[in-house]
Amino acid sequence: MKRYIGLLVLLLVTTLNAQETMKEEVPYASIPNTPKAYTAGTVTARMVDGLGFRYYWATEGLTQENLDFRPNSEGRSISETMEHVYGLSVLILNSAKKVPNDKTKEEIKPSSHELRAMTLINLKTASDLFRISEDLSDHKIIYKKENGTTEFPFWFQINGPIEDAVWHAGQIALMRRSAGNPFNAKASLFTGKLRE
Repeated sequence: MKRYIGLLVLLLVTTLNAQETMKEEVPYASIPNTPKAYTAGTVTARMVDGLGFRYYWATEGLTQENLDFRPNSEGRSISETMEHVYGLSVLILNSAKKVPNDKTKEEIKPSSHELRAMTLINLKTASDLFRISEDLSDHKIIYKKENGTTEFPFWFQINGPIEDAVWHAGQIALMRRSAGNPFNAKASLFTGKLRE
């Protein structure tokens, strides 16, 4: 019995520590320093970094009441919008990794607690990969389905998932303001830093 209690305590401590580590290590409280050179990869990475910064501050400090807020009965809640942005972050990451979006497998659904962190980590990983890319034409959006594979050139990444996610980060910021919890006014979308 003591052994099981010890194991349970160890598991609980490990879980709490992992949650704290995840909370501390999410990227995009500020945008990384600007690259030294302008390349297609560094410009794309900067676009993803801008998205990450906006999403970080749009979702920072949301309460459960905020997550449940929806502008009307037909609109998405903040939580549902965050789920959509997570899905877009997976599309962006898979393009950066040059792997297909496999629709033949069941998608991973993170808990609401994990959703924000996983989205930000996906965006940071994608940005890091795009930053070192020498040829963006290699970073197609690929959908693998039961009836075959469909590919779209990288151009669709820009006007598709990246810009769609920026759009939805703005919606989250607007909805949280309507819910009575506006995002931190010190977050400068121009500099990508927190004003003092």
